[in-house]
Amino acid sequence: MCGRFVSAQSDGQLQLLFEVDERVGEQLAPSWNVAPTQTVRIIVEETAEDGTPTRQLRNARWGLLPVWAKDRKMGSRMINARSETVTEKPAFRAAATKRRCVVPADGYYEWQQGERGKVPYYLHAEDASTLAFAGLYELWPDPEIAEDDPAKWVWTCTILTRPASDALGHVHDRTPVILPYEMVGDWLDKSTRDKSEVATLIDAIPEPNLVPRQIGRAVGSPRNNHPGLIEAAG
Repeated sequence: MCGRFVSAQSDGQLQLLFEVDERVGEQLAPSWNVAPTQTVRIIVEETAEDGTPTRQLRNARWGLLPVWAKDRKMGSRMINARSETVTEKPAFRAAATKRRCVVPADGYYEWQQGERGKVPYYLHAEDASTLAFAGLYELWPDPEIAEDDPAKWVWTCTILTRPASDALGHVHDRTPVILPYEMVGDWLDKSTRDKSEVATLIDAIPEPNLVPRQIGRAVGSPRNNHPGLIEAAG
């Protein structure tokens, strides 16, 4: 699974890297310990008034809420979606064919079970490049907010996961689905709406080539949030 990650790049850096046309919403502070239900940045493709595709950088709550969710509590259980079943599961299948996004990250954290408890690792690209997690998003109508209030529709998201390769499987048996930069456009393309086409697209995403680094246990608390969290354990 992916339960914590790092998102420290500036909006400007992400806009350049992912060729974003428009920033929607307020900027977020860099975070070295993003936790479930917090607000994160996602990249989506919307249609402009003249009908042309527009790539946007937006904010979303991490933890998908299907339109039929009764309250926000469900989101904490929906931070990840298994790529193998995402086109079939009721909570994800609509978003898989209509609302795909990219969740940018510097890297993510995982815990390996050891003899003396769980050992935290930071997993990142070998060249320290930004990762493009394949994600889904939904707009959830908050029943506690008036219909005419702009805050009525809450943007939420989830990160797809897949079985980990041998190189990472010793840390955890699941890993995020990470898009090569050249596949970002394919993933965001809203003309791909058939679930079999989406499944084929997911199958075509290569396994990530990541480097695991053992780090200190301070990352275990979301209250700890600083660059030192990703440094190698002493």
